Amino acid sequence: MNLFERYFTGRKEPQLDTDMIWPEGDESSLKLFTRRFKKHKLAVAGLVVIIILTLCAIFAPLIAPYDPTTVTDSFGAAPSMDHLMGTDQVGRDQLSRLIYSARVSLSVGIGSILIAVAIGTILGLISGYFGGWIDSLIMRITDMFMAFPYIMLILVVASIVGPGLMNMIIILGVLGWPGVARLVRGNVLTLKEAEYVKASVVLGYSTPRILFLHILPNTVAPILIYATSGIAGAILDEAALSFLGLGVQPPTPSWGNMLASAQSLTVLTSQPWLWIPPGVMIILSVLSINFVGDALRDALDPKNTK
Repeated sequence: MNLFERYFTGRKEPQLDTDMIWPEGDESSLKLFTRRFKKHKLAVAGLVVIIILTLCAIFAPLIAPYDPTTVTDSFGAAPSMDHLMGTDQVGRDQLSRLIYSARVSLSVGIGSILIAVAIGTILGLISGYFGGWIDSLIMRITDMFMAFPYIMLILVVASIVGPGLMNMIIILGVLGWPGVARLVRGNVLTLKEAEYVKASVVLGYSTPRILFLHILPNTVAPILIYATSGIAGAILDEAALSFLGLGVQPPTPSWGNMLASAQSLTVLTSQPWLWIPPGVMIILSVLSINFVGDALRDALDPKNTK
């Protein structure tokens, strides 16, 4: 029995049809998703790295050996038993700053993508469902945002608004919605022709109910996949802005401003502990998130029968 018939027989209200994501079979949806995800060994390793980074960010005060802003009497000291990753030029413990920096990167990545997804999803739903002049207006605004070079637009807005953690989250979130809006709009254009959506209209359900209870659940999978790459991109953007002095400002540690403090040729050649660890953490976190995103795309692909 299809969803349209369920409405008119009164047996069951149309809900998210999981067969659109996972084909029918003996395995449950969760088991099938897990089996597909586990096939990506790099994604499993990346998920472990993300979990470790998250735990370090949450429990940083318990893990870090020093306060990240505490100045010791060891200036630019090499790694030792007292300071496992050495100290920077003003005597702050590098390991502690590296651990606390995970908070900044994850906060910017998750916070900005939540804002971008919220704005983009709402605009994409409205644009795709109503069509007409509303669709044209929203898409032209989207095109206008996407016409500017992304990083240049961020630099201009950041220089106007000013540096700071919250400013970075808001800037990246507000400027990152066009991609989500286009993705959601494309899915809505297909889903609004489905039988269960037409049945909802015939039964007189309100537009918000149709959009958020019937169409949106079937759009969650592509949004989730897009969000993973968005988090990785936001981490890179924050690191770049902090490196240029427009992001998180010292003494608050971030991987970007840790790299910025190690720009001199002397540091690069004789004090590698000041720039290698933050650089490695940026690469490791971004690669891990991208690997997980690739695995999610394959695991949630309805055409994947493996």
